[in-house]
Amino acid sequence: MTITVLVADDQAMIRRGLRLILEDQPDITVVAEAADGADAVALAKRVRPDVCLVDIRMPALDGIEVTRALAGPEVADPLRVIVVTTFDLDEYVYGALRGGAVGFVLKDAGPALLVEAVRAAHNGEALISPSITLRLLRHLNDVAPKSRSGARQPPPLTGREMEVARAVARGRTNQEIGSELFISLSTVKGHVSGIQTKLGLRNRVEVAAWAWENHFVTGPVSPTGPA
Repeated sequence: MTITVLVADDQAMIRRGLRLILEDQPDITVVAEAADGADAVALAKRVRPDVCLVDIRMPALDGIEVTRALAGPEVADPLRVIVVTTFDLDEYVYGALRGGAVGFVLKDAGPALLVEAVRAAHNGEALISPSITLRLLRHLNDVAPKSRSGARQPPPLTGREMEVARAVARGRTNQEIGSELFISLSTVKGHVSGIQTKLGLRNRVEVAAWAWENHFVTGPVSPTGPA
């Protein structure tokens, strides 16, 4: 199955470079390009690509606004958006992920990670550049408030769902979770879907953020796998 991609960046050279990287893969094709945020939103809604690659700083609408318009909480049928940028400022990272992005990749992360992020998004997973992941999750764990009594509120999840949620928060892929918990890939996907439904979350990034914000996970984070 071919993965269709929209590339949005105000620099023609960057768009060309991203297209060359992606279309060097046999399973990915770029179906649309946009030079500003407003055009990106209009094109994405018309073409409905599998994945949208969006730069942060663009004319008309910036990448955060584009992300909210295509994947935000108010969007009935959200698209999968990956923010690709040279800037790893926390305000951009948080804004993108809270806006519904399923990935945040730095332009200097290399072609392999960009391709991996697109495939992860298409598979319903998410990927954040490794240089950002640890800082982001540690920040969430450090600043998130607990209940006034100091105790964590019991989550509305089964024991197995909590195990899966913790694994997602540590950056494990579905295959890795299945191997660790000795369950099938389809069972893992079913648990992830159930977790998102119970918690009212839209994607794996939000599951990871929920687990860290509520102090339900500690330990190492996978440095390269989808979040």
